Order: sequence, then structure tokens, then C-alpha cells
Amino acid sequence: MKYLFLSLAILLEVVGSSFMKASEGFSKLLPTAITIVAYIMCFFFLSQALKSIPLGNAYAIWGGLGIVLTAIISVVVFKQSLDIPAIIGIILIVAGVFVMNFYSKSAAH
Repeated sequence: MKYLFLSLAILLEVVGSSFMKASEGFSKLLPTAITIVAYIMCFFFLSQALKSIPLGNAYAIWGGLGIVLTAIISVVVFKQSLDIPAIIGIILIVAGVFVMNFYSKSAAH
């Protein structure tokens, strides 16, 4: 269940971020409401995941996958572009999350 909760937190964070962009500075009611609800639910599920996943690991996964998925949404939905430095940066973030979770002994798994 802990990784289901973390997955839901990640997906809801991406939904919240995407609708924040669509809210145009919180000037549109429905996207603003969706942003607020998505973030409340996101933090609820993240808090549930943190009951059994170490904070550093959970936050690295949450942040790393959130960045990747949000970048994909920005390209596909909002027609924004990513240049080579942005793509390299995202790859480095994913590599860092991978190294931290599979090779670090600093947090219990």
C-alpha cells in the first residue's frame, strides 16, 4: 500500500501543477478548485506513504517522478518545449533518484 499511496501522491501533484498552469494565476475558478483539491489529496497520500517509507526516499521519488511527468505534460498538453540542457537535467534527476534508492545505505528500505 505504501507505494500505491506514493503513486497517488505523485499523480495528484502532477494534476495539481497542471491545473495550476490552466488556472492562469488562479483567475479561473474550476482549474483553481481542482488545483486546491488535488494538492490536499496529494499531501494526504504522501503523508500516508511516509508512515512506512523513509522521508528522503519518498521525497526523492515524489519530486523526481513529479518533475518528469510534469515536464511531459508541459510538452504534450501545453505545447511547451524542452531544450537539451533541460532534458539532461531531468535525466540527472532521475539518475539521482535511482542511485539514492538502490545504492544508498543512508536510509532503511
